Amino acid sequence: MVKYISVGKIVNFHGIKGEAKVGYSRNQQDFFMALDKVYLKKVDEYVPLEIVSAKPHKNIMIVKFKGIESINDILEYKGELLFVEDTVIRENLEEDEFLIDELVGLNVCDIADGKKLGFVVGVSNNGASDLISVKTNSKKICLIPFVKAIVPEVDIKNKKILINNLEGLLE
Repeated sequence: MVKYISVGKIVNFHGIKGEAKVGYSRNQQDFFMALDKVYLKKVDEYVPLEIVSAKPHKNIMIVKFKGIESINDILEYKGELLFVEDTVIRENLEEDEFLIDELVGLNVCDIADGKKLGFVVGVSNNGASDLISVKTNSKKICLIPFVKAIVPEVDIKNKKILINNLEGLLE
């Protein structure tokens, strides 16, 4: 079964020739500009939209879709999320990049002794780095910076993350 992941949102129209203003995830400009197709979710179906052009403009993307030629054509899509197949995103991940849904639920273990310390319940970003939210064995939620010095190994296959359990990290 094909899974879809949101990559942007049509926030408004641009001009009168059917172009859309699309908001997208921070630092994903090059990825978005390389796309040739996105999908709109209509009820339980994903409908493809072919991208004719995409160019950055301030902090949004101006996108022209095939077959959408006027402001009236694009207005019906205002507010709609845009999706791609998850395989498209997975193919473009760097070696140490992961999708959030791959990390949530993984056990968090001490790299020194392999002892389970908790499990991942979420991922967020504080502007400086990504943070993983870990529910510890004592039921506390702790935020751990998702940086190589603290999280040297992510093992998706064995469903665990190994961390350098620095003093005070999980308190």
